[in-house]
Amino acid sequence: MPERGRWWLLVAGLMVAAAGVAAPPSAADCRSAGFATVLEPVHAGSPVDARAVWLDAGRLRWPGKPAHSRYRLFVSDRGRIETTIGERVRGAGRTLRLELATGPLAADLATHFNYLGAGVELGLREHDRSRLRDYLRAQLVLAEVDAGERVLDATHLQPAAALDTLYAEAAEQQRLGVEITPAQTRIAVWAPTARRLALCLHAAESPAATQVLPMRRDRKSGVWSIGLHGDRANQTYTLLVDGYVRGHGLVRNRVTDPYSLSLDADSKHSWIGSLDAADTMPDEWKADRSPAPIAAATDMRIYELHLRDFSVNDASVPAAHRGKYLAFTDAASDGMRHLRALAVAGMTDLHLLPVFDIATIPETGCPTPWPNGPPAGEQQQAMIAATRERDCYNWGYEPLHYTAPEGSYASDAADPRVRIREFRRMVMAVHGIGLRVGMDVVYNHTSAAGQDGKSVLDRIVPDYYHRLDANGAIERSTCCANTATEQRMMARLMRDSVATWARAYHIDSFRFDLMGHQPRAAMEAVQVAADSARGQHVVLLGEGWNFGEVADGARFVQASQRSLNGSGIATFSDRARDAVRGGGCCDSGLDLLANQGYVNGLHYAPNTQAQGRATRADLLRAADLVRVGLAGTLRDFSMQVATGQVETLDHIDYAGQPAGYASEPGEVVNYVENHDNPTLFDINVLKLPPSTSAEERARVQILAAAIPMFSQGIAYFPAGIEGLRSKSLDRNSYDSGDWFNRIDWRFRDNGFGSGLPPAADNGKDWPLLRPLLADPALKPSSEVIQWTRDAFFDLLRLRASSSLFRLRSAEEVRKRLHFLNTGPDQIATLVVAHLDGDGLAGTRFRELMVFVNVDLHAADFRAQGERDRPWQLHPAQAGSEAADARVRDEARFDAGSGRFHVPARSAVVFVIE
Repeated sequence: MPERGRWWLLVAGLMVAAAGVAAPPSAADCRSAGFATVLEPVHAGSPVDARAVWLDAGRLRWPGKPAHSRYRLFVSDRGRIETTIGERVRGAGRTLRLELATGPLAADLATHFNYLGAGVELGLREHDRSRLRDYLRAQLVLAEVDAGERVLDATHLQPAAALDTLYAEAAEQQRLGVEITPAQTRIAVWAPTARRLALCLHAAESPAATQVLPMRRDRKSGVWSIGLHGDRANQTYTLLVDGYVRGHGLVRNRVTDPYSLSLDADSKHSWIGSLDAADTMPDEWKADRSPAPIAAATDMRIYELHLRDFSVNDASVPAAHRGKYLAFTDAASDGMRHLRALAVAGMTDLHLLPVFDIATIPETGCPTPWPNGPPAGEQQQAMIAATRERDCYNWGYEPLHYTAPEGSYASDAADPRVRIREFRRMVMAVHGIGLRVGMDVVYNHTSAAGQDGKSVLDRIVPDYYHRLDANGAIERSTCCANTATEQRMMARLMRDSVATWARAYHIDSFRFDLMGHQPRAAMEAVQVAADSARGQHVVLLGEGWNFGEVADGARFVQASQRSLNGSGIATFSDRARDAVRGGGCCDSGLDLLANQGYVNGLHYAPNTQAQGRATRADLLRAADLVRVGLAGTLRDFSMQVATGQVETLDHIDYAGQPAGYASEPGEVVNYVENHDNPTLFDINVLKLPPSTSAEERARVQILAAAIPMFSQGIAYFPAGIEGLRSKSLDRNSYDSGDWFNRIDWRFRDNGFGSGLPPAADNGKDWPLLRPLLADPALKPSSEVIQWTRDAFFDLLRLRASSSLFRLRSAEEVRKRLHFLNTGPDQIATLVVAHLDGDGLAGTRFRELMVFVNVDLHAADFRAQGERDRPWQLHPAQAGSEAADARVRDEARFDAGSGRFHVPARSAVVFVIE
């Protein structure tokens, strides 16, 4: 070996031409029952893992390996490398020469790859760098060998950084997917590692009549394209991709286009068409306009809804429209009347759970089981479990194609145009009743990866679109196959997809599932793209949870709670949520009952299991976290805490993290319930003392809802919170069928006592849940349900009535919001906030005094300096039409003493005109 760290890597043979040795694809490949054909199987002695990583287009690292050892890089066009330990390598191709990399890694790369750990870094010679494009289309194996060239260890290399360096700049300039002009139909796909691509073209009138057409590769961008003569609208296609797949060999995959704008039934073929075509537009689509744009994100009051939940149980909807996009066009249905009433009361936005193409819902012929049985019976969940893999229901967090509407929600899944038209009709109908439309999007994972029939991205560019661990396995901390939006072309796919929804479907805002698994920079680029596409500001919000392989910035600056401040992108805050409800997402056993929260009895009204668990100090800490939420979780807002000290919110502890993390109120989403976990009603069934009456349970529901309603930031509510919605104590109803997720828009039944929840996620707790479900006293009457709905409407009117509940800047919050009744001697069950409207537009009132009394008893609070001032009960609570008679009749202010009287379990607002 030469001195000064240079290694000569000896490999015998020649690279096979790029087209490979396999026969060209034929029509039989397009019609095959399978989705992949192995053209040349990998040798059994080939490594499966990928522990070495390309750092750029010529430099690589093998973590844990020393610089003084011997290394060889082997290339095989046919994927036949054999690396048996203790023997020489067989089946390789061309000679390459590597050198020890010298000089520091570029600062941005060093930061990005810091998670890898130390190891030998090797570099290609200049000559071989120019051929790396060809090598990356073959099998590459890095081996550690002894003096006799016998293998000590061997591994593949993770290619993403090399692919980005070589191709992304040029690829980002090219249009991907389908582009139609009168003269030509162009189809383009990014597949830089493919050996060959062909297009399976299916005639519109006969999907079985197939042509196979070769696609042409652009060496600089890695984009394969084909230009078809004329306008081929409404034909369909699939792609045949020949390439090396680690662990499998040379494989021919038949796959749909990741840039599909629509597909036929069950996503078998991608659609050729334009979203600007007349046959995709309902009448008056071009005239569709969103309701008047909100002035700031803090003006948003969001209502989260699953599309099937909206109508599948609504007898006022025509049978053919139930569970479909078109249900929103039935203006006289119970559901649409309720949405209209919400908008009139002050709701601004409807956010739909996933409505993109979902991998786990059959688009034709899916059953809808509708069981019956006793309130605590097992047979209901057993019937749901028997069909859960093939029924019509799923929340939809299992994306198949990011930019195509889901077909099962269309009246005809077979015609790709129908889902587009009907989606747009839905948007028009919602806009027409005064609500903006938001979408839940899931770019952090795919439903499948690798050589799975539901894998799209990974079968086109293996090992690129998904985040890999140290061994080259796909990370799955999100639940499924984590995508790598830090890779430029995955980030572009997300960006292009969001822009398409904003432009072509008039989507007004987006909620990003597990957004903390994505880079802040990628999300900021999405913001720019969405705003440009929509021609107005598009609010982005998402789950900024900090966990998994990316936690604490391990791979990039995340789009997480603590890392997004100053971006204008909002994250859900769990601070007040957990304090209000008690416990956490994953509690089980007695903790489900014993971990009470601020509104359901923490310390002041313990249930049987909670006796002796909580202290007054626990209650004071919970009250402080409620105040954190009311103050918009702003990092630099100051208040007196339970100890008596004055602290900024970022110095208050929340589970080892700063309670305050946002820079501006528009960067926080306040909520106490969403689709995840048990409903708020069900949580309170578990945590309130069993003797609590149905009427008092309804009051606790309204107390909890009042806290995000009064909080600075974006207010977020799930469908049914206003009707005491229950999922029969199901902690995770994502695949629990229509039965456990149903909603009654006439507010006669809340769903409680629909049987024991599905055993898969709840079975271990059945002994605790069974007696609760069987207790008829816990099921509310229609009168109680309807009272809750009306009281919720009053809360909406309160928030809509004054801009003081929706301050737009941290400066305004610091200036205008002040908490009373704080410190160690406070009434711990009473939160009091004062809001000063002096000089602020849209306040309607000069001042507000807000009270949340969670106690079972009324509270009297004497506010210093308020004697002889003209405080009055808010008109929305004082009028004869107000739902809450307790507040209307009992809440009062005594000007002579400056004392406010706040009824038990009541949220009250006093005003000075």
